[in-house]
Amino acid sequence: MLQKIVFGLIWLIFIIYTFGFAPPTQPDTLDLIINLSLGKWEQINPIIIAIFYIMGVFPTVYACFLLFDGRGQKIPAYPFVIGSIGFGAYALLPYFALRQSNPSWHGDKNWLLKILDSRLMAIVLSTTITIFIVWGVVNGDWADFISQWQTSQFIHVMSLDFCLLCLLFPAILKDDMKRRGINNEQFFWLAALIPLFGTLIYLCLRPSLPGLSETKGLATSPQKLRINN
Repeated sequence: MLQKIVFGLIWLIFIIYTFGFAPPTQPDTLDLIINLSLGKWEQINPIIIAIFYIMGVFPTVYACFLLFDGRGQKIPAYPFVIGSIGFGAYALLPYFALRQSNPSWHGDKNWLLKILDSRLMAIVLSTTITIFIVWGVVNGDWADFISQWQTSQFIHVMSLDFCLLCLLFPAILKDDMKRRGINNEQFFWLAALIPLFGTLIYLCLRPSLPGLSETKGLATSPQKLRINN
């Protein structure tokens, strides 16, 4: 119940802040979004480019967690994951408020879950996000970004959405670890206390979930035991 209240309040506050207190929408916002989407980056601050494209990668990162978590929930996770493509935390926070703790895994993986559970996908997502962050930090104009953050609703809200999505991962991390048989408290705190990068490290190191044919051998899986206490 406390989880429902906390995430519900965060969602409500985020909506109220966006429409009641964030800076106004600028006339060139649509042009900016179109140019970002089409790769026309001339005269666009690299920090804004980096955040925009990372926000496009985040739904897949969350899918790597939530589509497995949703298997045992009363509500499916995929509508919220799909909604996060366009609405970020606005779409994901209701799922966080409605979900129950789900540390178990039953059933088999379809082709999509196999892809999302693969080490290659984890490395590709983590590398892409890291490249954009490093590129944006090194090449970006921070004074210009702060100025636009203070005056543009799109950039202001997108930046807050980015920060919120970075901080939400620990709420689903413990259940994901239990599903995979990881009993390492230090590993949890490493992933939980380092925003974003801790999650990406975990994503790259976590063992795959078993299919039906592998379930009986889960307790003795060598891959799992390597990161257990």
